Amino acid sequence: MNRLRVPGRGPWWRRAIATTGLLALVTTALTGVGAVPAGAAAWAAKPSPMTTPWTDQVPVDKPLPEYPRPQLTRPDWANLNGLWDFAVTGRDAAQPASFPDQIRVPFVAESALSGIQRKITENDKLWYKRTFTVPAGWNGRRVELNFGASDWQTTVWVNGTQVGAHKGGYDSFAYDITPQLNGGTNTVVVSVYDPTQTGGQAVGKQRINDVQPHSGGGIFYTAASGLWQTVWLEPVAAAHITRLDMTPNLNDSTLRVKAQTASAAGRSVRITVSSGGNVVGSATGAAGAEISVPVPNARLWSPDDPFLYDVRAELLDGAAVADAVGSYAGMRSIAVAKVDNILRPVLNGKFVFQTGTLDQGYWPDGIYTAPTDAALKSDLQAHRDLGFNMVRKHIKVEPQRWFYWADKLGLLVWQDMPAMDTGKSPSAAARTQWEAEYHAVIDQHRSSPSLVMWVDQNEGWGQYDQARIANEVKAYDPSRLVNNMSGVNCCGSVDGGNGDVIDNHIYVGPGNTAPTSTRAAVLGEFGGLGYKVPGHEWFPGGGFSYEDQASVSALNNRFVGLIDSIRTGQLPAGLSASVYTEITDVENETNGLLTYDRQVVKVDAARVKAANQALINASKNPAPPVTLPTGQYKSLRVTTPGYTDKYLRHQDALAFTAVVNGASSALLKSDATWKIVTGLANGNCYSLESRNYPGEYLRHQNFRVRRDVDDGSALFRADATWCAVAGTGGVRLSSANLPGSYLRHIDSEVWLATPGGTHAWDNPATFTEDTTWAVEAPWAP
Repeated sequence: MNRLRVPGRGPWWRRAIATTGLLALVTTALTGVGAVPAGAAAWAAKPSPMTTPWTDQVPVDKPLPEYPRPQLTRPDWANLNGLWDFAVTGRDAAQPASFPDQIRVPFVAESALSGIQRKITENDKLWYKRTFTVPAGWNGRRVELNFGASDWQTTVWVNGTQVGAHKGGYDSFAYDITPQLNGGTNTVVVSVYDPTQTGGQAVGKQRINDVQPHSGGGIFYTAASGLWQTVWLEPVAAAHITRLDMTPNLNDSTLRVKAQTASAAGRSVRITVSSGGNVVGSATGAAGAEISVPVPNARLWSPDDPFLYDVRAELLDGAAVADAVGSYAGMRSIAVAKVDNILRPVLNGKFVFQTGTLDQGYWPDGIYTAPTDAALKSDLQAHRDLGFNMVRKHIKVEPQRWFYWADKLGLLVWQDMPAMDTGKSPSAAARTQWEAEYHAVIDQHRSSPSLVMWVDQNEGWGQYDQARIANEVKAYDPSRLVNNMSGVNCCGSVDGGNGDVIDNHIYVGPGNTAPTSTRAAVLGEFGGLGYKVPGHEWFPGGGFSYEDQASVSALNNRFVGLIDSIRTGQLPAGLSASVYTEITDVENETNGLLTYDRQVVKVDAARVKAANQALINASKNPAPPVTLPTGQYKSLRVTTPGYTDKYLRHQDALAFTAVVNGASSALLKSDATWKIVTGLANGNCYSLESRNYPGEYLRHQNFRVRRDVDDGSALFRADATWCAVAGTGGVRLSSANLPGSYLRHIDSEVWLATPGGTHAWDNPATFTEDTTWAVEAPWAP
């Protein structure tokens, strides 16, 4: 366990990573666009329940000063983050006459960093107000007011005139406010209504709870109401580019770019791709049409080499440039394909195991908003430092700068669409809104090379029309994988039966997820190993996990054991990706690899990184698969020195080992003979059918191994399925539903044993030898 006591000196957040292309020109906003609200001198942040290394680094004026939209950059802009006048009224109230408080935007009202830190309910409406002046250098251009995200129903007025209204908590929106500007000091007022789980909208893990640490809460956390991403002004030409949709095509070495525009009918767009200031390809086409830009000998983007090209898009008015934006792109492909006859996700045409964590994006000081850009980056860098190559962003959508860091650092991203409330069938209006917001989220992040899979729904929360939605998402963005339901085996969820992957959740796991003829197998959640670090608990004594660990050593051994079991058992059996729960503690969940305050790395980083790297390497350079002869009778001989004349047999329905030779009885020889058949629960594994009791199989039950009749249940079939793992002088048989646990003989009895386990049958002495069996000719053909 590594304690990181000094803010800013951890192993990942101290590193500076250079920006690319035009992004370097726009990392800091113009200043002097507005007066500080009255009473600002008295403003102060509230005490945070826990302080991160960045809590005290947040400026009062212009927090999060970086340009917020890295894939559509312009050099002129003005950051409106900072202190705004603030009020809370009843949900149906009109604009208040006075704004008695100040709030630091863009931190939500529930957070300490906002300076408000109060519970917001479905009966409240939030009001924000500030003034600004437009820089003189912007004369002659349109002025847009941009919102990174606001949760949930947002209405905006400029100088007393309503300029727009927006519903949605995770997508950005903007309004042209040029007609409302007065040439001097302007006033913007924003109202936000957020019913959280009492409404019908996407809420993810948010629930209306006390904002101070408290017991309970489970897997749901403090709500995040109001403005929670950067607010900024930007001048644009009357005809301008609004979005770049960029899709790499490795088949013909082109970058396909569609420049979305406003007021640019009949105009053309020139796209230039460069590297290090050198142009590698350029093409011109109609605004709104797909333009194919050649990228010869493309340097492919991957976690091993997250190379980004600079992109410049120019909107042309004849030969003149009417508007220009900077961007970046990565050349990569993602698909599913057969690899050694198993359907796998392939990156740039090659299979690499995706090992990642569940990343919920919560902060004890900012709740939904990271305190600084360095903090936003830090959790992603932590993944890389721990050897992960993937992250599942769990039912939250982060700011675009988070995707920039994922693109830059080389992490594969699974992006969940935030779920509606659990246990409810969404109304028709809620469904329409949810799907519209999902499309907006896809549009805003479809050009990030790191994003390789959309996850539509999770464990049945607010589920409906799974198959239809998966098909529509695939049609809307065919360049990525689609997961129709993460956790199809869990919690009453209904599998749509389609999409690119079949996704199980198994705690502690890793469990058994088998690929099909049409979908690759992934483990969308597993693990949840807990360890509470004194002095770093959100509510001391209130934490929970899926399996508490007694010590740091136990946590390390158990975690590495899970990763190793995936490498030796689940990967060869067809698993292609796994998501560990989780990267950090979150409120009362204490199953993070880091504490919630990001001050302590609980695990041995070097050891975890080595285990992840071994798993990734095993997928890139797979050992020859261990296969057994299905449809044939065989006998399994002990390989432990001194006991090599003993064989696996059943007696009175229990499994034992016994000496078998030519003089043995016919009954004993028959009891020691097994028919190897395709695994009942996983076609890539095996089951052992009794020779003299057809229809009865070797299975584990309460760790004891026995012979039982197949009752047709999913539990029996999983208990009776064994995955073959290479062993010295034989084969090891790992449980399909308890991977990493093996068929073992000890004192003539046969058990399901786990290395490092606490039972007598887990005794480490001769563990490997006792779990290795020689497959030999049958005693009873």
